[in-house]
Amino acid sequence: MSRRPNYSFDRQYLERLIAEDPDTERHFTDYFGALLSLKLRSKLRSPAQVEDARQETFARVLVALKKKGGLASPESLGAFVNSVCNNVLFELYRSNARATPLDEETREPETGEATAEWRVMQAEERAMVREAIADLPQHDKDLIRWLFFEERDKDDICRELNVDRDYLRVLFHRAKQRFRERFAAHAEQR
Repeated sequence: MSRRPNYSFDRQYLERLIAEDPDTERHFTDYFGALLSLKLRSKLRSPAQVEDARQETFARVLVALKKKGGLASPESLGAFVNSVCNNVLFELYRSNARATPLDEETREPETGEATAEWRVMQAEERAMVREAIADLPQHDKDLIRWLFFEERDKDDICRELNVDRDYLRVLFHRAKQRFRERFAAHAEQR
């Protein structure tokens, strides 16, 4: 029976995390992932929002740690992760507050037959999606196509990209974020 190493949040731990040591990254995402999930489930409505917020928190923490100066006190890593998570939550709340639902008359009719106006809106939205995807880097296009359109098995994608499932989530989260930004930019241009 193999024993897992005992991790303590010290300078060496941060150095291994910054150096992208697989065991340290796995410990980091396992340890803080469980805590973040508990926190986020109580604040967000859908599992997809929870996962997006969790991945965004991980991405921001890792970027911040790699910047010059990084984290002054390694012992405060837990508090730092928590505060980054709070910032991600506030940004989600703000972006959701800005999104206003469409008027009732713009929704698809209950009869099942779409009005001309609805069909035009759907066509415009599909065009914006195509334009936003076309603006993405090739690796983001591939990820979105594989996961949304081809519905490929995530383990197959991991093998093809030579990454683990946790990192695939990070890559996919980043691709979705870039898509959202491109989509919003195209929506503003119309």
